[in-house]
Amino acid sequence: MRKQYFEGNTYKTQIKNRGWLKKSRFIFILRFFGIVIRSRRLALDGKFNMDEFSRSSFDIFRMLEDSGAVFNIEGFDNIRSLDEPVIFISNHMSTMETQIFPCLIVPFMDVTFVVKESLVNFPFFGPIMRSRDPIVVSRKNSREDLLVVMREGATILNSGKSIIIFPQSTRKEYFNPSEFNSLGVKLAEKTGVRVVPLAIKTDYWRNGKMIKDLGPFDRKQQVHIEIGRPISAEKAKSAHKEVLDFILPRLKKWGVEVMD
Repeated sequence: MRKQYFEGNTYKTQIKNRGWLKKSRFIFILRFFGIVIRSRRLALDGKFNMDEFSRSSFDIFRMLEDSGAVFNIEGFDNIRSLDEPVIFISNHMSTMETQIFPCLIVPFMDVTFVVKESLVNFPFFGPIMRSRDPIVVSRKNSREDLLVVMREGATILNSGKSIIIFPQSTRKEYFNPSEFNSLGVKLAEKTGVRVVPLAIKTDYWRNGKMIKDLGPFDRKQQVHIEIGRPISAEKAKSAHKEVLDFILPRLKKWGVEVMD
């Protein structure tokens, strides 16, 4: 078992006065790129393993707390109870979840992402993403993406590794159920694994207008993450509804705009 960074079923940030220097977004960006550069170097050397994946993620988590982020996380026991690979299905709001999900999940199991092609080809972040053997989709042809996810996803799950998928086409600070596709549950139905829903509110780290990954911090917004119980996906349609039934009320409770 890898190092676990969180104990118990829930976690809430203990608000402390961290001083203006640590809370500075400029300092955060400098430290963030320091972690990315180190991780990239390890990836190019073939040394960015799951332990490093989890450790770098937790370093970013702590830096976000230093910057003023308040985390409310529930449902760790729903990961601890797993003894087989699953598909994690989450809404997608910002850069934050891709950065911190590894330190929440990797201590319990190996995991990779379904990512868009541009991320693995990007010179700076690309080597890190490629080192995790992700499932790469174009986001241009839904039929082709489905075939890729079905083929490569089955291989990954059969190897014992779990998968994180964001069914929305892109990161958005509101939620539109009609844009939440069923790729994840279809893969689960085909392979016989369960799905684990995650509801998140991560608009503390907003999407940038010029550089989407490095948007401003909205310190009025607390971060909410809830991990649901595993759901059987014997029937993809009903499993998709269960995932939405988990995510929607939580987003509404947290004040996220939900489209009709």
